[in-house]
Amino acid sequence: MKEIIKLLPELEGDEAMYISHTTSGMDEEELKSFAHIYRSRRRDPQHVLFGTLLGFFIVAGVQRFMTGQIGMGILYLFTGGLCLVGTIVDLVNYKQMASDYNQKMARESAAMVDMMFSTRES
Repeated sequence: MKEIIKLLPELEGDEAMYISHTTSGMDEEELKSFAHIYRSRRRDPQHVLFGTLLGFFIVAGVQRFMTGQIGMGILYLFTGGLCLVGTIVDLVNYKQMASDYNQKMARESAAMVDMMFSTRES
């Protein structure tokens, strides 16, 4: 776990544990590649909160677009955040939205690293 925390010091709590578990079988070079890919795809919960606040006051659905939920983003955009009720729920659940998105990105990043290094070995 220490190696990944050195490479990704911004990780905290459950996210750090999940990333540590996801990267448990990787060597140092794979960890560096994973950290580079994951950092570029990760969403900070504070950015998701900011997107939700933008959706609450300006354009609804920004937070859904940020987390890759394009269909829900379009729905929020055309319905005013489901008459602001959906946006309020997202305001309460922004950390969980960011966590779900980041876990998906961690799985995809690990798969990319695995594919990169398995192709190199062949």
